[in-house]
Amino acid sequence: MLAFTPNTKPAPSLRSSGGKKMNDGKKSRRRRSSSLIYQEPPESIEHMSDQSALPNVNADWVNAKGAWAIHVICIIGLKLLFDVIPGVSQETSWTLVNIVYMFSSYLMFHYVRGVPFEFNAGAYDNLNMWEQIDNGDQYTPAKKFLLSVPIVLFLLSTHYTHYDLTYFIINFLAVLGVVIPKLPSSHRMRVNLFSGDPEDR
Repeated sequence: MLAFTPNTKPAPSLRSSGGKKMNDGKKSRRRRSSSLIYQEPPESIEHMSDQSALPNVNADWVNAKGAWAIHVICIIGLKLLFDVIPGVSQETSWTLVNIVYMFSSYLMFHYVRGVPFEFNAGAYDNLNMWEQIDNGDQYTPAKKFLLSVPIVLFLLSTHYTHYDLTYFIINFLAVLGVVIPKLPSSHRMRVNLFSGDPEDR
């Protein structure tokens, strides 16, 4: 009768030059995502329960009285500010207003995630403000207004720069950077270039 004895020799462990195992006391690092654009996974049941427990003070203000007027007041204030700077032409002034408003709007509504208060115990940490407004519903009155403001500002900037090609390209790229994240197809989409690696969060 033939019997085979299994090889009981233990596999060699990986050791560094100092003689210690490489994985001793350390968890292996997660592999970094190589995709530039990725989809944020859906909220867990716990997150949805936490979100429905308390009102979202961070996003509910957009439906308050006077909230829409703030955007118009800020645009007028920026225009007056750039108009008083010596040597700034009307074309440059309108373009600067457009760029500053678009950058501020992107930063506020699409870049920063979570709630700057401790009211919701991290329930909105995965969502930016645009996704928090009206519980993520699209084409609500507030979201229609917030989508129309950058478009109207772009049209005003294009008109008052007399359709100059250079100013048009600058203003067009600025408005694209704010309008595209507001579209339903961009809902819960993230850009690694600005947001960091999704696996590191």
